[in-house]
Amino acid sequence: MTSIPEALLWCLSAGTAAAVVLAAIVARARMHSAALKQRLSTAEEQNSASLHANTELTARLRATEAEIRHLAGARLPDLTLALAHPHVPVRGLLDTRFAGSETDQALSAVLEQIAEAVTKERERVDAAAQSTLRGATTTIQALLYQLQTQLQGMQHRYDDPNVAQDLLSADFLNEQALRRIQATGVVCGAWPGLTREDSYLAELVVGATSRLRGYERVQITNQLRDPIAVVARAVEPVAITVTELLANALHHSHQELPVSVTLQQGNRGASVIIDDYGVGMHEEELAHAAKLLSGDEQLLLTQLGDPPRSGFAAAGQLVRQYGYRVHIESSPYGGVRAIVYIPGDPLLTVLDESHQPMSVMAPTPHRSPAVDRGTLPTRNPGHAAAQPPAPAPSPVTAPAPDPAELLGGGTYGAAAHDAGSAPAAGRSELGGGPDLGAGFDAAHTGFDAVDAAFDSARTGFDSAGAGFDSAAGSASGAAGSDSGFGDGPGADAAAGGEPELPRRRRRQPMSELDQNTPRTAPQRTPEETASRWAALQQGTESGRAAAQQSQPPRSTEGNPQ
Repeated sequence: MTSIPEALLWCLSAGTAAAVVLAAIVARARMHSAALKQRLSTAEEQNSASLHANTELTARLRATEAEIRHLAGARLPDLTLALAHPHVPVRGLLDTRFAGSETDQALSAVLEQIAEAVTKERERVDAAAQSTLRGATTTIQALLYQLQTQLQGMQHRYDDPNVAQDLLSADFLNEQALRRIQATGVVCGAWPGLTREDSYLAELVVGATSRLRGYERVQITNQLRDPIAVVARAVEPVAITVTELLANALHHSHQELPVSVTLQQGNRGASVIIDDYGVGMHEEELAHAAKLLSGDEQLLLTQLGDPPRSGFAAAGQLVRQYGYRVHIESSPYGGVRAIVYIPGDPLLTVLDESHQPMSVMAPTPHRSPAVDRGTLPTRNPGHAAAQPPAPAPSPVTAPAPDPAELLGGGTYGAAAHDAGSAPAAGRSELGGGPDLGAGFDAAHTGFDAVDAAFDSARTGFDSAGAGFDSAAGSASGAAGSDSGFGDGPGADAAAGGEPELPRRRRRQPMSELDQNTPRTAPQRTPEETASRWAALQQGTESGRAAAQQSQPPRSTEGNPQ
């Protein structure tokens, strides 16, 4: 039988072992609980991070959706509008946090692709429209030229003043339509549609002026030193350009204000300077006009405005094609100054005025006889030599061209070129013809009377008596007296027994007269004035009758009776 101490010992040992086991279990439980708490904390943190990321992702998704909506609703309309009107800005990103991100790059790529596609489609549509307009304007322009020819023929065919006035009005309206059609065709890529010969620059400017309403307001001053002309291929383009610039000046200035045009000659070309006194242009308008006139960029019809303004655009197309330049700026008079610069090489030449005289409608050049005039490059090597200095005007005038040449017996240019050899040339050319001395004498009286009347009109009513004296002297010459031509070369030949036609003397231009010389006009009664005008009319009618008798009969004009 076991004793009590042993039993107690065993109990204590078992308790101790149980306590150790229990302590181990408790420690393990605590460790497991701490691990669980750590894992729970980590899970909670992960959950919180996930919730935050989810929130950010949701916000970013919503911001991206807002950017896409902003792209479709605002940026794309701005882009399409900016393609038509470059001054319109295109809005950027709605959320600046996307700047430089992949979303920003993707949206920018979309804008670029859409802009490229829209531009190509616009160019394709515009090219088709220009092709259609080019064909239509070419046909209409040809028809208008035919109409212009018909109207000019009717003007020569009908003698009724009322009919002639109506035809002139119709011709002017036809010219207005032709100018608009021509400018539209040039903008669409068509050529000007008209070929001319080498033309004086002064004549070209006058012709451009005659195409416009309000042409009487244009004041042209010719400061050219030489008889400068534009080569044939550039005549019509330069005329169109000057016409459109003048049209702009006339349209934007008051109808009572003039438009000043000055022709200037430089060392390397010539310039047409147009000044108006109108409302002028702002800086943006000047920049836009200069851009159109430069012709550097491709132009679309949709860029011309509504209604289309094709004037400067047409000028820019011609500037790019033919090589001259147009500059536009604010005028010192408050309006706009436009300068057309035409380079001497290869667009200018110098014509011989004796063989191709300038039109009487062209402004008289203000040439200084004391200045040695240089020449511009010409297409003809024979014209490249420098012209000698013009001699000083002499008070004694040279003989004018032979009247026989004016009536068809010779060339006017040769006679005017060499006045000293005019008598001999006249004899050689008319040696085998009929004796028309009396008729030519009467014709000379009419020419002298007309010259005297024009000169007297320039000097005013006080000098009108000089024209009447010339008319009276012409009338006496028509009656058989050669007192008006007795001091010419023909007088010596006539005194020697050799028949010679009388020659009139051309009056010296008013610009070359000595302005310091006092002029006195004799006082005449109204009866004397009337008699001298009668003598003028009689001499003119006698000259016309003699000219008609010396020429073969012509076909009758006017309406059939």
